[in-house]
Amino acid sequence: MQANRWTPICALDDIVPNTGVCALVGDEQVAVFHVGGDTPQRVYAIGNYDPNSDAAVLSRGLVGSLGDRIVVASPIYKQHFDLATGECLEAPANSVHAYAAKVEGGKVWVLA
Repeated sequence: MQANRWTPICALDDIVPNTGVCALVGDEQVAVFHVGGDTPQRVYAIGNYDPNSDAAVLSRGLVGSLGDRIVVASPIYKQHFDLATGECLEAPANSVHAYAAKVEGGKVWVLA
């Protein structure tokens, strides 16, 4: 089994603030989000596959907040996924994996 390692995804400027992109990390589709436009830059990464709709679409969802939680709303059935934890707020049994993500040297990195 291969140990986790940091993988470069793209330049932070390649992701429009408050949107996401999909990246292939190993053999997994990962939804990577750039939240806000102010410093410090915040990035999040969760699995791109939405088990509620059986489609790989979370990177195309709408970013927002519910209370103190930063979430993405799936573009199909609108369930909300916490970007920090991957928890599906409406159906916790359908939560997705959350990955560590960081900005370093102007690039977005994901630990997978």
